[in-house]
Amino acid sequence: MIKANNLYYSYKDVEVLKGISLDIKKGEFVSITGPSGAGKTTLLHLLGTLDKAKSGSIKINNIDLNNLSDIDLSKFRNNEIGFVFQFHNLLVEFNALENVILPALIKGLNKKDAEKKALELLEILGLSNRINHKPDELSGGEQQRVAVARALINSPSIILADEPSGNLDSKNAEELHNLFIKLNKEFNQTFIVITHNNKFAKLANRILKMQDGKII
Repeated sequence: MIKANNLYYSYKDVEVLKGISLDIKKGEFVSITGPSGAGKTTLLHLLGTLDKAKSGSIKINNIDLNNLSDIDLSKFRNNEIGFVFQFHNLLVEFNALENVILPALIKGLNKKDAEKKALELLEILGLSNRINHKPDELSGGEQQRVAVARALINSPSIILADEPSGNLDSKNAEELHNLFIKLNKEFNQTFIVITHNNKFAKLANRILKMQDGKII
């Protein structure tokens, strides 16, 4: 489903990725581990089309990302990829429901249908009684679950998560880990997760360890 070939990326004069190649199957749950500065987040940004490699290629569902225009790339990203970051990045002026429906509205879904789907997701995630609460009225675990619902709203084929539980206490972290495993099994979505949590990493189908810009 995802095929990266010989990816190189430099930031100013520092080579961050040094010839990364990988294949990930549909429905696979892959964790990426390694020390800070290994290039994990940079790789995730390239796979998520948030940035472009200096050289090399990425194909997702047999679509060569290098051949897409910026507009087509934005559409592809919004339709096919869901992001969950360490910090939830929710819009503080919007409530939980409004935060979740935003990607669907950008995609062009009408508000009624977007809200219906968002409510279904928020119920699955145990937040049906929190839909009118703004981020600062939610706990850390609740904020992150809202972010997960937002990532799922367009039914993306891929979920990319960068230290999704890194800002949570152990109880909320474990609940989020179990939720990811459940969603992966139930919806057959492909998950690629960066984590320093070894227990979480071992729940994946496969662990990729990075060091000095390479998969070792």
